[in-house]
Amino acid sequence: MCPRLAGAMRLGPRPATLGLLLLCAAAAGAGEAEELHYPQGEHRADYDREALLGGQEEVDEYVKLAPEEQHKRLKSIIKKIDLDSDGFLTESELSSWIQMSFKHYAMQEAKQQFVEYDKNSDGSVSWDEYNIQMYDRVIDFDENTALDDTEEESFRQLHLKDKKRFEKSNQDSGPGLNLEEFIAFEHPEEVDYMSEFVIQEALEEHDKNGDGFVTLEEFLGDYRRDPTANEDPEWILVEKDRFLNDYDKDADGRLDPQELLSWVVPNNQGIAQEEALHLIDEVDLNSDRKLSEAEILENQDLFLTSEATDYGRQLHDEYFYHDEL
Repeated sequence: MCPRLAGAMRLGPRPATLGLLLLCAAAAGAGEAEELHYPQGEHRADYDREALLGGQEEVDEYVKLAPEEQHKRLKSIIKKIDLDSDGFLTESELSSWIQMSFKHYAMQEAKQQFVEYDKNSDGSVSWDEYNIQMYDRVIDFDENTALDDTEEESFRQLHLKDKKRFEKSNQDSGPGLNLEEFIAFEHPEEVDYMSEFVIQEALEEHDKNGDGFVTLEEFLGDYRRDPTANEDPEWILVEKDRFLNDYDKDADGRLDPQELLSWVVPNNQGIAQEEALHLIDEVDLNSDRKLSEAEILENQDLFLTSEATDYGRQLHDEYFYHDEL
């Protein structure tokens, strides 16, 4: 399992934000993905589009636009990224735009799901409707009775966690979740009132000694070094580095609740900043650390295979390219 998602693990194939997808890709199967992404050291742009647009069908839709129309829509997007209208895109402007794009598509996915889950179209998703959509039946586990089968017990625990998240999302205590509450259930990282619940859920899973913190040992979970090995495997070295340099901000050897939140909730801000810096490194022709419209249009293919345009998807979404928005 992707270690970074351990505290926020969900059941079933729910759509994730772009940042979440990238984090899991980085944490597992990185070698194979790297070979597909950079065969023989050469960047394969269509890999990005296929991976994040969903497949060849979406890529085909992307290229159907006439070059002139692609050009027009891209110029409109550039103007919207340029918040101060000075004719240049800075790291900060690019990062803010990418974060906004992440959130927009996460919300759009949740809205589409809401309609699918709301079986009786009453504007509310009940717990039974959620179960029917996810598992084709209503599942009801006894909260106080563990199951003998290890896999079944693991499923029971995860299902009960989802039920607790569902109940926490329901602020008005109605029989089900309205759209806003459903978004909180699907994307608690985007809703302030869910933060405390997410932290508590992570502590229950990882804080084995109950002191309200997560140590490095607890962070690594059940890992124990092979006594015959001279050093830890590569993935453990990576996770230790993340613990020390990314999450443990005060360097006290443990994660407090706020530091824990930065681990279990996808850090879209960091991902957006990395992509913004990558774009500037690749597209900035005069080394002024900002991008002009001319530089972007000269490197249009690179820009359209980046997260700044969500791999070209924004060219089909009026929310981003329509001049009146």
